[in-house]
Amino acid sequence: MNKLFSIGFWSATARFILRNRVFILIAIAAFTVFLGMQWKHMRFTYTEANMLPDDHEINQEYNEFLDKFGEEGNLIVYGVKDSLLFTPSHFNAWNKLSMELGTAPEVDLTLSVGDLQKLEKRKDSVGFVMVPLVQDSILNKKQLDKLQYELFEKLPFYSGLVYSPDKKSVRTAVYLKKDIVNTPARKIFIEEVLIPKIAAFEKETGIKVYTSGMPYIRTLNSQNIIDEIGMFIGAALLVTSLIFFFFFRSYRATFISMITVIVGVLWAFGILGLLKYEITVLTALIPPLIIVIGIPNCIFLINKYQQEIQLHGNQAKSLQRVIAKVGNATLMTNVTTASGFATFILTNSQLLKEFGVVASICIIAIFLLCLLIIPIIYSFMPVPKNKHLKHLNKRWINSFVDWMEKMVRNNRIAIYIVSIGLLCLSIIGIYTIKISGSLIEDMPKKAEFFKSIRFFEKEYKGIMPLEILIDTKRKKGVMKLATLKRMDELQTYIEEIPEFSKPLSIVDLVKFSKQAYYNGNPEYYQLPNSQERTFILSYAKSSASDTNLLTSYVDSTGQYARITAFMADTETDRFDRIEEDLKAKALKLFPEDRYNVTLTGKALVFQKGTKYLVNNLIISLSLAILLIALFMAWMFRSFKMIIVSLLPNLLPLIITAGLMGFLGVPIKPSTILVFSIAFGISVDDTIHFLAKYRQELIANDWKIKKSVYAALRETGVSMFYTSIVLFFGFSVFTISSFGGTVALGALVSVTLVFAMLANLLLLPSLLLSLEKSIANKKTFKKPALRILPESMEDEDNISEEK
Repeated sequence: MNKLFSIGFWSATARFILRNRVFILIAIAAFTVFLGMQWKHMRFTYTEANMLPDDHEINQEYNEFLDKFGEEGNLIVYGVKDSLLFTPSHFNAWNKLSMELGTAPEVDLTLSVGDLQKLEKRKDSVGFVMVPLVQDSILNKKQLDKLQYELFEKLPFYSGLVYSPDKKSVRTAVYLKKDIVNTPARKIFIEEVLIPKIAAFEKETGIKVYTSGMPYIRTLNSQNIIDEIGMFIGAALLVTSLIFFFFFRSYRATFISMITVIVGVLWAFGILGLLKYEITVLTALIPPLIIVIGIPNCIFLINKYQQEIQLHGNQAKSLQRVIAKVGNATLMTNVTTASGFATFILTNSQLLKEFGVVASICIIAIFLLCLLIIPIIYSFMPVPKNKHLKHLNKRWINSFVDWMEKMVRNNRIAIYIVSIGLLCLSIIGIYTIKISGSLIEDMPKKAEFFKSIRFFEKEYKGIMPLEILIDTKRKKGVMKLATLKRMDELQTYIEEIPEFSKPLSIVDLVKFSKQAYYNGNPEYYQLPNSQERTFILSYAKSSASDTNLLTSYVDSTGQYARITAFMADTETDRFDRIEEDLKAKALKLFPEDRYNVTLTGKALVFQKGTKYLVNNLIISLSLAILLIALFMAWMFRSFKMIIVSLLPNLLPLIITAGLMGFLGVPIKPSTILVFSIAFGISVDDTIHFLAKYRQELIANDWKIKKSVYAALRETGVSMFYTSIVLFFGFSVFTISSFGGTVALGALVSVTLVFAMLANLLLLPSLLLSLEKSIANKKTFKKPALRILPESMEDEDNISEEK
């Protein structure tokens, strides 16, 4: 009954498709128009991808920090390392640039050499007043020399903030208004105000300006992602169409396939808009992925159609058999591929969930489009001529199939030895893999903003903020001298860590206050002693609101303080050691009964998010393997067949992981995706081979060897074609400027080549070697996968209906 139901279902499906050709094409066109209307809801992300779930402890601590002090990632910096800056004309141009940016409505304040202020004692009351360091325009070199001396030698407060510790470079800090940091206004300001004005300064002075800061990096990085979407789609279409034409030598087949996948791309964008998901570095990969994954569907369907035409020349019977025979197997291969992506939905990362949802929906959608469009379009066309079928008898492809058959027939021991050898080498390589939590590792190395990141790392130790939140557990506890001393000691400890810039907190303002109290003598840039405490702190408190400097480093109640340090790009292992040491030092300085100290900030959130994502992706890969094993169990109802079918697909993953270890490619969000994607795709070849193998078993009265070689010959060509398309299709991603996307494309391509060889050599070898225990009637007694045997007459011949 099960067998008859499966046969009847696919025969009925074939009848329905070919009876309602015009209606289906109209429905596809209408749905494409509907999804096209959803494009207006597509939006590009303006926020950083948070890889941690909302309820994660690290996220909760970070949100608590933001509640008290607001958005931290609002700083843009631009700097120069050029002695020519300190000439009157260039310096005035530098000051003018800062003033013009400071007047922009998106800017909260700027901190540049030209608008720096110094603290001086009030003469009329207790407190300090901020006095501009530069009173008027600089007119001569003598004035500049005096300014340089005062800035570099008498104002240590600005060291590491405005000028580098070695006093060879200066920078300007631009603080954006916190409420626009994660909105389109940020992008408009950077692209239409900041970049043009800095370019104008460079043109006027000939001085190279380096620009960085999280808002700036995020804006340019996002624009790179947007620019690459079109490039990927164009390259994927070009590469796959050329390869497709090379194999089939048919403009007709190539054109039909390209139309089908282009509709799939339109649907992918429409689904993104319909679900109102943001376009991120991951979802941007989906449209070209649909092209790369859709073309193999076209190859299997068109190849089968042409084989049937060559066999009997009846177009109606050929189309019916294409849908009935290939449709079921292609459905299962697309379901397994979609399952590989769908496992991302089970992670707690919103970024991965959205990627998994859209990718899995789009893969099923491209399967339906291929199953509907290709047979329908061919039904309106004349029967392919002999010249269109020549590729089926190409000598070189036949030579490749002969080589595979010879290897499986005569060299199975060699295949096993090579497989075991590669397995052992790969396991050695796996032990050398490192995890990378680098924020900038995947960024475009040739981009100007990447060079600027390296500049600021060298001159100022980094741009990634690490925040330390100190809760004194009582109002106004921050300004207690004991608390300030503890904070100062912690800051001194942080400053000794080479990866950190000079930290900044209310302690620096208090030190600045003491220096000002002693008439600006830099020797007094230190915390007040117990005798000075009362009057120095009273001066600092009374002037804090007037200075508009560092007031954001203590909350309104005076209970919470923050210490901000900027961190260089740091390896995950090193970061973990730094974090552990920092926590131990903080615990020692701030007793738990009197203080609560929390490490947070974007640097920490990103590092923890990377680790969390890697752990989740390992789980998702395990789930993908389990899910696909269940598919195999459902299709073949045999535990032994599950093991045999999984081995050729797990081995390529292990080999790729080993290569990553030997080549020094770290585990990171972009590279861990490789395994789930490649596994879901490579299993397709296994399903096609085993489906044909079982079909041949029935047709050949369970003669094992004959069935294996017959399955190898028929599926080998299609598997080779699809693997080549997938290899070059995924290789398209290597033209990306993003290191993660390059690694993804290269590693998936390599994995799929190994998977093809494993499925064409190792899988049939295993079937032949284990034939007595797995390949018999009992093993395949009631398989769920039904494909019409070649010898079975088509009961639903629809030639008359056509």
